[in-house]
Amino acid sequence: MAMGGAIGTGIFKGSAETVSLAGPGVIFTYVFAGLLLLVVMGAIAEMAIAYPNTNIKGFVQKAFGKRASFVIGWMYCFMWLAVCVIEIVVAGSFLQYWLPSIPLWELSLGCTVLVIGINMMNVKNYGEFEFWFAGIKITMIIVFIILGACIIFGIIPSNQSNYLQNFTEHGGFFPKGWLSIFSALLIVMFSYGGSELIGVTVTEVKDAERILPKVIKSFIWRIVLFYTLPILVICGLIPWNEISDHSSPFVQVLSMAGLQGSAHLMNFILITAVLSAANSGIYGCTRMLHSLAVEGEAPKAFSFVTNKGVPLYSLMLSAVVLIGGSMIAYFAQDKVFLLLMAVPGFVVSLVWIGICLAQLKLRKTYPKAPSFKLWGFPYITAVTVAALSVITVIFVLNEQNRVSIITCLAVLAVLVVISLFKFKKTADHDSKIREENVG
Repeated sequence: MAMGGAIGTGIFKGSAETVSLAGPGVIFTYVFAGLLLLVVMGAIAEMAIAYPNTNIKGFVQKAFGKRASFVIGWMYCFMWLAVCVIEIVVAGSFLQYWLPSIPLWELSLGCTVLVIGINMMNVKNYGEFEFWFAGIKITMIIVFIILGACIIFGIIPSNQSNYLQNFTEHGGFFPKGWLSIFSALLIVMFSYGGSELIGVTVTEVKDAERILPKVIKSFIWRIVLFYTLPILVICGLIPWNEISDHSSPFVQVLSMAGLQGSAHLMNFILITAVLSAANSGIYGCTRMLHSLAVEGEAPKAFSFVTNKGVPLYSLMLSAVVLIGGSMIAYFAQDKVFLLLMAVPGFVVSLVWIGICLAQLKLRKTYPKAPSFKLWGFPYITAVTVAALSVITVIFVLNEQNRVSIITCLAVLAVLVVISLFKFKKTADHDSKIREENVG
């Protein structure tokens, strides 16, 4: 599920944006963000073993109380709803490769209906559907890497020779300077967002102490490789300054290589890939809403689950937001991606910071010593928090993200104010207990 959430628009559409910002050197951005993700996932594994049957929100609550978990939980839902809107709009833009005369908002609306219909299935069928969705796009990336490498090294003949010069010409490997690799961090953080879904679904993992560390280690390497290797292939086959943002670079690569039939197949696979990411997003959002409702931090209706295991009212809220997102495409057209992209990037940074801070605080109070511990504690975790904090500040100060960041900060402020009033009695009670313990 986490793989499905993390591999979607960020690589298939966002790679055009990241390459345009930093050129081929953007692979270092993906590696840097991957190292941060490695620490975050390690912290999740450690806490999940120390506190069985507890998810991300539960870790934050144990460390900082209900106010913090309330804010993090709702911001996480807000993030996934924004991600899902982006995914369905991008799916609609990929459909326009075949149906250019149909408006983007109509195609996006059709994708919304499909995704919501899939989420209405019982949990078993949904999981099976998502398994095949995720499997298709992972297989496609592997095939793309192999095919692209064969073209670059002349194993498969093409119209051009010496593709490797694309890495050094047109301004070089860092055409906009090495500092430009940080300018692409927003999109890369958005791309990696979803990986922490493991921390949402961890309560459903059996024998987490044995399985979770292995899963997370292999997951991290797959994520980094599935992003960096395709970027290298794309920049090798197409000069970085000729990559268009009107379609996926994956389709452009195959089209320019003269493999037109393959380009159509690739476009079909890309559509299933971003719909898979939207699927994972709906799953993450509805389950977090359910968790919030069970804890009394969301309307009780969101805790209702049908006999098929579907959180019905949470799904209905998601459907309303996705339909609204399709309407945004009516006004903003293909600018929706850039307009909303800062939302998940900003919130992912906040969630990752929350996870790391929770681990820093809880390590000394674990009820039992976990079999897996994040190495370099507390220095590695503290450095990660500092790096993520700097990235968050960069997001806020970037003028291009102004609309998205103002929206995020407004939502964050409203949630903080609500939490101050909603949990005042709980906070007073906890404070009284602490005073009595000190006395």
